Amino acid sequence: MSDDLLSLVREDLRGFGGYSSARSHALDGEIWLNANESPWANPADPGSSCRRYPDPQPAALVQALARLYGCEASQVLVGRGSDEAIDLLVRALCVPQRDAVVATPPVFGMYAVSARLQNAPLREVPLVDGPDGFIVDLEAVAAAAEQGNAKLVFLCSPSNPTGGDVPLEGIAALAGRLAGRALVVVDEAYGEFSDQPSATTLMGGHRNIAVLRTLSKAHALAAARIGTLIADPSLIRVLRACQAPYPIPTPCAELAVAGLSPEALARTAERVAVVRSERTRLAAALASAPGVRRVYPSSGNYLLVRFDDAQAAFDGLLAAGVVVRDQRAAPQLGDALRITVGTPEQNQRVLAILAALEAAA
Repeated sequence: MSDDLLSLVREDLRGFGGYSSARSHALDGEIWLNANESPWANPADPGSSCRRYPDPQPAALVQALARLYGCEASQVLVGRGSDEAIDLLVRALCVPQRDAVVATPPVFGMYAVSARLQNAPLREVPLVDGPDGFIVDLEAVAAAAEQGNAKLVFLCSPSNPTGGDVPLEGIAALAGRLAGRALVVVDEAYGEFSDQPSATTLMGGHRNIAVLRTLSKAHALAAARIGTLIADPSLIRVLRACQAPYPIPTPCAELAVAGLSPEALARTAERVAVVRSERTRLAAALASAPGVRRVYPSSGNYLLVRFDDAQAAFDGLLAAGVVVRDQRAAPQLGDALRITVGTPEQNQRVLAILAALEAAA
């Protein structure tokens, strides 16, 4: 690992080897008696696919993800959703009560949760609500990281729940300013729905940039829990030592590899195009709907919407069988709901329900 990155890892973990499991070494044999597994398959597993412990980082899946995200396999860490990677980063880099985490609320809550669990100070830099939507104050983020002894800066792009992208040039400038001081982590869980290129394109010039991706959104594999961290290979090795021995169940890995076949990717691309088109249509229709105060521009598969009466809108949708995300407990969002872009039919139903609520008011 380069010295600047090594300095970001907790001192006590820089030479940490982690747990060496029975699948940690490349061994080959006919009879496997090294992991205390059952010699028989479970009756519910006639194919005997689950009798053995899985590869900690399934090679076929790692290669498929590297192709998908345009990076090297050595830059890939696969985990149980992006949540695991967030937790690993905080645990590996932040000394409790000393090294801080920077986040930009209102934003995905796991950054704050992981910081709290590690007893790492949380430095919050609120998003700025302007005429073009919520934006990240990158100068304030940099100052908070420098003055607050931060080791990690989390940027969500597109940001959840507000929908805005963080400009690549801003990410690059921030990473340059914080080189040797902090890792800039760009969470691109919704990147497939955005026009902006991935922040992985910046990593060649900024080794303190890492990128989070997931198969839970555009790829429709939320229950398989496949998240990816793309980072400098030496940082990946450190995090692998901190990761639980067998993070990816074999059925999940096999499903994910099948879900990344050329045929599946082509279908996914078609569906992403539909979501993007529907996002535009739904945003325009909501913006002109009675009772709606504001619809924020979004690069994700969701829209953040302010209502005159968010409680009535939430209750009315729920009573009609439509569940949306209540954002009113989040800072600056006391009148807002987040609505996922569904199928054209589902989106039309949302509009019809809201129109009926207003007519009955």
